This record gives sequence, C-alpha cells and structure tokens, in this order.
Amino acid sequence: MASVGVSAGDIFVYPYLWVREHRDGEEEGRKPRESMLVVKTTDKNGDVNLFILAITGSFDGVGEAVEIPEMEKRRAGLETNKRLWVILDEYNHDILGKSYYFQPNDKRGSLSDAFTQVVLGRFMTLARGKRLKAVPRNS
Repeated sequence: MASVGVSAGDIFVYPYLWVREHRDGEEEGRKPRESMLVVKTTDKNGDVNLFILAITGSFDGVGEAVEIPEMEKRRAGLETNKRLWVILDEYNHDILGKSYYFQPNDKRGSLSDAFTQVVLGRFMTLARGKRLKAVPRNS
C-alpha cells in the first residue's frame, strides 16, 4: 500500500467527528473541514495509522489548541482572514487505504516542519499525560 505524499503537517478536507458528537452516538462528521495529519505510523500488520486533528475558527478557550500563524495559513492554503486553531486534545484515528473518510487526494496544503513539530510536541505531551480523547474512524 503506497502512502507517498501523505505526511505529518499535511492539511486535508476530512469529515472530522468531534468527541462530543461521537459520545452522542453520531457516526459521521457533520461537515468536511480542514484537518491536520499530525502523526502517521505503520503498525505490525502493515496498516498505516493516521492521527488527525481538527482545525477550527471557533476555539472557545476550553481544552488545548494552538493558533495557526498567518504565514502558516498562507503556506497551507487556509483562510487568512480569520483566526484558526489546531485542536490538540482530541483526534480522529483512521487507517490509510481502509478509510471510508480519508481521501489522500483531498490534500489542501502543508504546514511547515517547524510548526508541525510544535503541534506534535504538544500533542505528544498530552498523550504522555493521558489527556487525549480519540475517535476511531476505522471500524
């Protein structure tokens, strides 16, 4: 299975399913939104696991997020006329090639390696502290 062109920091249109929606029994994301691929790993079965973070323009200060700087928004093809955040304390877990939702061709752009490392560092800190909430999208 080829995963060429899918890397951490890539921005995709993805029907992100929020944890609160998942808890309420919803199975589909309400709308496609720009989302960030933060981690891509291959498991012992050879499946490429994707850890996907939502991007939102309406962060209310509850939870963990990082604001996307203007230069990064331009680089990634995101809207530049409003504030945007990457939500860090929840993620969607999907599997490349087996996903009903993740379409590699829906790539919009990429964030810089430096900014991606900032996001990844904060994400991993939350993971080590068991402060992440996951929504499995591959079942």
